[in-house]
Amino acid sequence: MRRLLLLATLCSPMALAQALIEVESHALLRLPATTDVLLVERLSIADNGTLMVPAGLTEIRVSELRLGRDARIAIAPSERPFRLHVGRGEIAPGAQISARGASGSRLKQSLPGRTLSIRLENVTTDALIVDARGSAGAPGYVGLDGADGKAGGCAWGQASRGHDGQNGGDGQTGTAGGRVRVEVPQAFPLERLQIRLDGGAGGPAGEGGSGGSGGASTGCWLYSADGAADGRPGQTGRAGAQGAAGDLDLVRF
Repeated sequence: MRRLLLLATLCSPMALAQALIEVESHALLRLPATTDVLLVERLSIADNGTLMVPAGLTEIRVSELRLGRDARIAIAPSERPFRLHVGRGEIAPGAQISARGASGSRLKQSLPGRTLSIRLENVTTDALIVDARGSAGAPGYVGLDGADGKAGGCAWGQASRGHDGQNGGDGQTGTAGGRVRVEVPQAFPLERLQIRLDGGAGGPAGEGGSGGSGGASTGCWLYSADGAADGRPGQTGRAGAQGAAGDLDLVRF
């Protein structure tokens, strides 16, 4: 019931600046996609809890942030940049801000790691992970099997060779890591930040199709025909290339 009340508060534009968001331990809370900018007075995510940020949300401003051990802010992939501004807070070991890319398919475009801008003003942490890695490329398509040959007739004709299988498609290139800008005070220990910007792995190669079976031999009373050769299997495609690494901009203020 309490969570429903919180969501109702978030849906009210007049109350956004005073909203309290709490995520319980091992729980998941998805923010509603009702605004581009969300103003939060206090955001608390308990140990192993996850806050899901929809793709349409482009900025969150938090006056006070509390992230428990292995807590996570998961930002949905999008081509639009995202900004997180934290006034003060405490971040436990293992906590992370995740904005990884999304794998695509032959019908859906893959997305790279999201472009992020994170400003931490008065924040203490032993280690904070920012994960904006790219996604894996889509796999290559599987080649079609070759059609079977026709058997020879008893009166005339000869068996036909099986058709060759189609070659498999190449895997797509993995998407790039995100572009991340982190703003921290002069005294902030940079070694406590772990920024992951690797490009995604290339998509696996598609398998070639099987060759069709050759036409069968026939043995008739007046006439016989030899069988035909099978078709060749298609070749396996090539694996996709690794995606490019993202960019990091560290700024002290």
